[in-house]
Amino acid sequence: MAKEVTNREDNYSQWYNNLVVKADLAEQSAVRGCMVIKPYGYAIWEKMQQQLDKMFKQTGHVNAYFPLFIPKSFLSKEAEHVEGFAKECAVVTHHRLMTNPNGPGVVVDPSAKLEEELIVRPTSETIIWNTYKNWITSYRDLPILCNQWANVVRWEMRTRLFLRTAEFLWQEGHTAHATKEEAIAEAEKMINVYATFAREYMSLPVVVGKKSETERFAGALDTLCIEAMMQDGKALQAGTSHFLGQNFAKAFDVKFSSKEGTLDYVWATSWGVSTRLMGALIMAHSDNNGLVLPPKLAPIHVVMVPIFKTQEENAAIIEKMESLKKELEAKGLTVKIDNRDTVRSGFKFAEWELKGVPVRVAIGPRDLQNGTVEIARRDTLTKESMGIDGCVEHIVGLMEQIQKNIYDKAMNYRSEKTVKVDTWEEFKVKIEEGGFLLCHWDGTAETEEKIKEETKATIRCIPLDSFVCEEEGKCIYSGKPSHRRVIFARAY
Repeated sequence: MAKEVTNREDNYSQWYNNLVVKADLAEQSAVRGCMVIKPYGYAIWEKMQQQLDKMFKQTGHVNAYFPLFIPKSFLSKEAEHVEGFAKECAVVTHHRLMTNPNGPGVVVDPSAKLEEELIVRPTSETIIWNTYKNWITSYRDLPILCNQWANVVRWEMRTRLFLRTAEFLWQEGHTAHATKEEAIAEAEKMINVYATFAREYMSLPVVVGKKSETERFAGALDTLCIEAMMQDGKALQAGTSHFLGQNFAKAFDVKFSSKEGTLDYVWATSWGVSTRLMGALIMAHSDNNGLVLPPKLAPIHVVMVPIFKTQEENAAIIEKMESLKKELEAKGLTVKIDNRDTVRSGFKFAEWELKGVPVRVAIGPRDLQNGTVEIARRDTLTKESMGIDGCVEHIVGLMEQIQKNIYDKAMNYRSEKTVKVDTWEEFKVKIEEGGFLLCHWDGTAETEEKIKEETKATIRCIPLDSFVCEEEGKCIYSGKPSHRRVIFARAY
């Protein structure tokens, strides 16, 4: 094999870290806790970004950009918000360096201290609502439906590529509305956009749900989420949408005159997904041979590998491949011919398997003679030989089959690893096996915290779809009455 990857069954964490690096997705940077996203990894992120951006615009949103730096005083205006982010903030205190008078190098110029310290953007609610104050005076100015593609900094101490880094890429939507009902509808609409993207493009079965009060976004009245299950049975929060009520409008005094002539505070939402989706994509589908990419997000759909002994054979095979490439590209597929003569075909096979290319086409001299090609699927690792004449339509059809098969495999795994649990003793056993535990909970933060302390399991969400959870029962921990089940799991 071109590049060995740790077995998933032996060490899941090491397998993931290994795969991210060896598939050329990302690597650690010189700055502790930050990553370099390499071209192949960024190409996948770009496909995610382009599709999401299209979906946002189809729902009436427009892109804008707001400053990276936030005055420290802004953060303190919304109490819950500052409390939620205070420990993760990077703070700018000076604006200039000077030559070190006591030796080589540079030091901070003490005379360049900022009048007000600046926070490097951990999220943009405060700077955006300070701006919206200038944009909104009347109901005619509403709604505002803005999205921002940006980087953010949250000073994480324990990091993992894509899943948790000090700096990461994301989008954050920030909307302003005249009524509570409009804002709630917006938050619900956008979590369903995320769910559609996860299911249809990432081939990722997700549960749409509400966060418990403890797990809500800092400063939100309600947080909706999509939760996915990884192949080690752990949950991963893949996206969130928040109903912010009037909290930020009140903090920044954003009022509007209504149709009736009254003055009222604006209603708000925010919603976002990040490069964490890359981690979800890798962990949900990949195997011991490398990445398994859904065709809709694969940078390369088809790789073609010539098998030859002489340069004459190679030239004839490449000519046929160029012809097939044009036909496939006309059908909307991205095709690469790997005509490197410095490595063997076996190395190429392993390398493109590692990178998760959905379909591989191999042609040798005998294939050329017989008018055949060998087609290999990355998702099933199966191969078939067929006539060159019908292969283009066949490959196009394979893309849809592969997309569906990857989703079905992930859905079957989630189904197998989702169980109803009714006793505390059973809970303690089952949580060690991983997966989603559908359990009754008494609705109190105290019980939630005790379960987390004793088992490291958290309430991932109160499901709104995927499972029928409305039923009477007793809390698994306290025995108090409960009206519905929630999802408990250990999570990333």
